[in-house]
Amino acid sequence: MAAKPKLHYVSTRGRMEPIRWLLAAAGVEFEECFVKTKDDLTKLRKDGFLLFQQVPMVEMDGMKMVQTRAILNYIAAKYNLYGKDLKERALIDMYVEGLFDLNELLIMHFIQPADKKEQHLATIVDKATNRYFPVFEKVLKEHGQDFLVGNQLSRADVQLLEILLMAEECKPDILAQFPLLQSFKARISSVPTIKKFLQPGSQRKPPPRQEDIPEIMKIFY
Repeated sequence: MAAKPKLHYVSTRGRMEPIRWLLAAAGVEFEECFVKTKDDLTKLRKDGFLLFQQVPMVEMDGMKMVQTRAILNYIAAKYNLYGKDLKERALIDMYVEGLFDLNELLIMHFIQPADKKEQHLATIVDKATNRYFPVFEKVLKEHGQDFLVGNQLSRADVQLLEILLMAEECKPDILAQFPLLQSFKARISSVPTIKKFLQPGSQRKPPPRQEDIPEIMKIFY
């Protein structure tokens, strides 16, 4: 039996969370080795496990993979979440790259100082509702299927759902003017593997708490 993937990162969402989501959606059990101190990170670097001196790092299939996009590409291809041909893969890549841009904004929101949170939220709402969400509302309307690409679950669906839920954590009514995205959220949330990941007690991480940010920052800086 193949060893479970082993995920090396701090115990928070950050850039590992899309990887957790995709493995969970694929029905793959994984272990987590949390980087708790600066010494833990230094040891990984000295041992030569971090190609570019950075986490996330995932041990899987005899490899020690770094760079979030590369890891996600591998998981998606391995578990049939990357479309049926090059054209579908190109669409998935386009959608996912757009989602990464919005994901960065959402990640940064939770670590904003209190006096900047309101303005940062305004930026998120503006970009989400005027640039990103209209794209996916249009894609769902024109495609006319349950999923974004083809007619089967792909990494684009998984990562869009993750983004929608994060956006709602910031502003609960952010999807009010996007009925197809609301339906999409309900539909993809009911996929059995994803439904399991959304249950309490799963390896899905909660939003970082403001009081935890200084300790996390000490690890990296």
